[in-house]
Amino acid sequence: MLRPVRFPLHFSLACIAACTLALSAVTAPAAPVDRIHDLAQQEKAPLLDTLRDLVNIESGSKDAEGLAGLAALIGERLTRLGGKVEIIEPADIYRMGDTPPKPGAMVNAEFKGTGSKKIMLIAHMDTVYLRGMLKDQPFRIDGERAYGLAIADDKQGVALILHAVAMLQTLKFADYGTLTVLINGDEEISSPGSRSTITRMAGEQDAVFSYESGGEDGRLRLATSGIGAAYLTVDGKASHAGSAPDKGVNALVELSHQVLQLSDLSQRDQGLTLNWTVAQAGTNRNVIPAQASAQADARALRVSDFTQLEATLRQRVQTRRIPDAKVQLRFEMRRPPLEATPASRRLAAHGSAIYEELGLPLKVFDVASGGGTDAAFAALKTTAPVIEGFGLSGYGAHSNDAEYVKLETIVPRLYLSVRMIMDVAQDKVK
Repeated sequence: MLRPVRFPLHFSLACIAACTLALSAVTAPAAPVDRIHDLAQQEKAPLLDTLRDLVNIESGSKDAEGLAGLAALIGERLTRLGGKVEIIEPADIYRMGDTPPKPGAMVNAEFKGTGSKKIMLIAHMDTVYLRGMLKDQPFRIDGERAYGLAIADDKQGVALILHAVAMLQTLKFADYGTLTVLINGDEEISSPGSRSTITRMAGEQDAVFSYESGGEDGRLRLATSGIGAAYLTVDGKASHAGSAPDKGVNALVELSHQVLQLSDLSQRDQGLTLNWTVAQAGTNRNVIPAQASAQADARALRVSDFTQLEATLRQRVQTRRIPDAKVQLRFEMRRPPLEATPASRRLAAHGSAIYEELGLPLKVFDVASGGGTDAAFAALKTTAPVIEGFGLSGYGAHSNDAEYVKLETIVPRLYLSVRMIMDVAQDKVK
């Protein structure tokens, strides 16, 4: 039979004290979590002030003056936070039909730490709005919503990044190798001047967080649709439609043939679609048209689908109805798709666990929906996790009279950003 072992009282008290210290060591991380939450609450009012400043500078994608002014403001704020700031002018420009001669510059800031992990935060400062529209939707707070031109897309993302970095500075946290901030000025026109820079910089990171809005429900997105465009141009020869039609080369007839033979390339079960949406031809009823053109909208869930689609288009246009017609095809991958990966799913699950600390649910979508974002360019040449939707919850993007963000999401989103940066830096994501 086992006999109970009795220890002296002083020995028992010592054991209790030792166990208490051990348990305290295990539960110690709860204290800094509380401090992070407190800091996030303190940062809410300053963030709203920043948001007002950002909204009050009109910065349409083709508004060079507005973009330059906003870049200067953001750069100055990042410099004050201790970052090494550089204004990057676009050099390697992917030209599309609507690309301006000089796309907006990028604001890049790098914060050096004492660790090894490299983390990147991205957002954009350009908008879809024209100069002068701010007067119809100035910054204002109404209850639990803040309204303003481009406040959801994407001035809130810029503000969140600035104040998440400010919180890290207050916490004196620098366990990362580098923390990189990149704010571009041409996202709304498919990032022609910044896409290559985003892809290059993101390829050097261990994690990339993109600060587009999380939508009304605050979801994180691991996948987004890719956006492409196909352009057909047919050159023929004009002639009198009544007296000499045979002497002409009818560009409209050839265009019609091309559109018909290129109209069955969608694979909807695979998420690939191609739809011809715009066509133009002719100048007069009695003239055989010498020029004709058409445009198509393309969507895909995989980069490889766009590659195959372009190859098929180029092959098919070689088959002509009118041999003398000249047919040209241009294909643009305006924005690649973002594809979910095991690494992004794992990191997003970690984010959900962090949100649970606040008693809040965090939806994670790994199936593509909605428009494309710069997160897809970030993911093009990296196996590191790229997550979209770190921004505030909101609604009304591209709406000039109803765009807003939800104020109750400021504290949770700041908390999420800072905790995720800290946990990636300290290799706590398993």
